[in-house]
Amino acid sequence: MAATNLKASAAQKATNLRNAFRTREGFRSLVQTHDTALDKHGHPGSKSRWSNEDLDPTPPEKRTCKSCLAPMRWWNFVTFYLGLSFGNWTLGSTMIGKLPISFEIWYASVLNLAGIGLNWWQSILVIFASQLISSVAMYFNSRCASVYHIGYPVVARSVFGMYGSFYFVGARAALAIIWYGVQLYSGASFMSNILRCIFGHKFTDIPNHIPESVGITTSGMLAFFLFWLVHFPFCAFRPYQLRTFFWFKSIIVLPAVWGLFIFCMANTKGNIGSVYASNIAGSKGWFIMYAINSGMGNTATLITNQPDIARWSKTESGAQWSQLLTQPLSVTLSASLGILSTAAINNSWGLETPLWNPWDLLGAILDRYWSASTRFAVFLSAFSWMVSILGTNIAANMIPFGSDSSMLFPKYITIPRGQYIVEFLAFAICPWKILASASVFTTFLGGYGLFMSSVVAIMVCDYYLLTKGNVFIGHLYNPSRTNKHYYYTMGWNIQAVVAYLCGIALPFPGFVGSLGAKVSTPATDLGRLGWLLSFTVSFVVYYVLCLIWPTSNQKMIKGMGLGWEEQSGDTVVAEDGTEIVEEGQTVRARSDISDEGPVETEEYGVSKNY
Repeated sequence: MAATNLKASAAQKATNLRNAFRTREGFRSLVQTHDTALDKHGHPGSKSRWSNEDLDPTPPEKRTCKSCLAPMRWWNFVTFYLGLSFGNWTLGSTMIGKLPISFEIWYASVLNLAGIGLNWWQSILVIFASQLISSVAMYFNSRCASVYHIGYPVVARSVFGMYGSFYFVGARAALAIIWYGVQLYSGASFMSNILRCIFGHKFTDIPNHIPESVGITTSGMLAFFLFWLVHFPFCAFRPYQLRTFFWFKSIIVLPAVWGLFIFCMANTKGNIGSVYASNIAGSKGWFIMYAINSGMGNTATLITNQPDIARWSKTESGAQWSQLLTQPLSVTLSASLGILSTAAINNSWGLETPLWNPWDLLGAILDRYWSASTRFAVFLSAFSWMVSILGTNIAANMIPFGSDSSMLFPKYITIPRGQYIVEFLAFAICPWKILASASVFTTFLGGYGLFMSSVVAIMVCDYYLLTKGNVFIGHLYNPSRTNKHYYYTMGWNIQAVVAYLCGIALPFPGFVGSLGAKVSTPATDLGRLGWLLSFTVSFVVYYVLCLIWPTSNQKMIKGMGLGWEEQSGDTVVAEDGTEIVEEGQTVRARSDISDEGPVETEEYGVSKNY
């Protein structure tokens, strides 16, 4: 039966493709997404599309079936976060005493983190503290998606309003493009290691025909293009179809990190010297808080992106507890290995510039120990590290952009289509040019967490404290004034907007100062507390403001006397009271759930459920 359905589906796709080049209607049918049950019942009378299969709640069959390889149970999330977090080799460079700023430690410098001034053990403790705070935030931001199986764009609708959500989704999508390109360029460095191991001087001696002002060489462009191609096949898959890949990534990244650490220790006989000493003058309080906030910049995007990953969980808490210790322990351990390895290599080899980045270290190993066995070992290590960056780029940038773009243009874009779009956009923005010259712009990217922390704070506060975990799924697809829950004020949750602005207001002057403007010392100090300060202020302001001036949705929930997560469950109820359940080819109406009152029971013929 499955083989027959697959053949029929392939035949139908071929027919649609042929028709697309024959008539206008055929082309429109090909590029437009198909109606879903929520299209028919979620926003009656609307001429626009606010629903597609990626915006609708994830159906049970995509969270439970073995054939779809969904990351559905807690151990699947453990391997996901283990592979995502264990490659943070260079995070220690953001904490250690004054370091020369160059492209080799670019990732630290763009975040304004290089050389905070802590010693080695202070750095390790601060990294663990920052990652634990991040994991707690990820824990709470995963709940709504785990329970209702909706991604970040739809969760944003429930909090910020049907039209207000476009800003918060669009802002994340725009930054995902830049970071996608940046990670592409980082991974291309490992691709260069691989090509050098295979072709030797035939790769390194490729004549350069690209002007120096561009910021990349011909050989570098070749490595970038090849790593860009590696991403291409993954664009066709949704997150639940990538469980095997993330499992594979977690398996190979562990020996790659440990192998590089063991080499550094064996090669130098463990000569880590005094490691790194603190050079902080005066009170350490501000520096410690600054360092914790800096460490959180490493996971700021991941905290915001949690709903896009947690929505595929089979259980309500599978995506929460699984990462609470996995993520901070993995990041801290890998960063500690990076600190010790860099100290040992620097002391033994007498380097002026510490080799923080693993691709530079692998290149230095080839320079010193060029042989067939060394090339093979470096090839395996570089390949593993490249896969690690590939997985991070997919999870932190490609999937979120696909999810965001599916909401911005639901009539034409699904998650896979959005992922193909960001693949081409990331190439088009020329990230090598950005990294080579636009220091102010890259510093702006480093402040991404400042703006997103307020968003997370409001989402968490609204779900846990103000709406008691109740989300009315059917109303999340109705953009009209008849939407009593999420239309708010002209489609905007004004209380949320006020809290958001308050959250970014205090650290914002310090952030502007990091871009080159002259600001006061207190403003600089507040700016260094970016994520923590922004989160706290937005959370408190939104909670207090809603106690005094509750939203229409909060009033209705209180009036209905709903308890904790009483609207949760695998059953999806559209706004008109239609219960969308898997029952052959039908959906049926229920009279006991809609807040509009009793609805007559009847059946509707539809082509798809959810």
